[in-house]
Amino acid sequence: MKNPTLILACGALAREIGAIIAANHLDHLTLHCLPASLHNRPERIPAAVREALAKFRPTHPRIFIAYADCGTGGALDRMLEEEGVQRLPGAHCYAFFTGTEAFAAQGDDDMRSFYLTDFLARQFDTLVIEGLGLDRHPELRDMYFGNYERVVYLAQTQDPALDAAAEAAAVRLGLAYERRQTGYGDLAPVISSL
Repeated sequence: MKNPTLILACGALAREIGAIIAANHLDHLTLHCLPASLHNRPERIPAAVREALAKFRPTHPRIFIAYADCGTGGALDRMLEEEGVQRLPGAHCYAFFTGTEAFAAQGDDDMRSFYLTDFLARQFDTLVIEGLGLDRHPELRDMYFGNYERVVYLAQTQDPALDAAAEAAAVRLGLAYERRQTGYGDLAPVISSL
């Protein structure tokens, strides 16, 4: 297919978007992911997305951005408005996996929750422990997580190994554990509509 729609995505969403594309036979969509590690420095996300847009526009005139705001404080939206490109709705993947309306309704009840997705459960050591320097400075745990009460695992799949990894992450952080089955939430209809 000539000039398919490109989904330029956060690497943390690669498996989920790939599964949605495959399950719905969306052969007109191609996927390119930026490193998920950008989330540890969200101020770098807009520049990385802009650079990728410049790279792929010559071969993909239609590009959709599979990022939420992701901690950019609106900088991603400002850049995408300049570029004339749309993105996933919401502030972060926790909202669209839960469903943006359901997530907003939980509001204060979840204020002191640290969220994990399938990706974060799988990559907890790399992105959280090593990424935040807790492997070298375990005393930082209270500074980062002292105000949290629980880890909430928003499960996209039914995977006992990921359940165990998420629960182990909660133990490692000294927090209570809760699992919620979300599936792909609002991500599936957005990707399917492209």
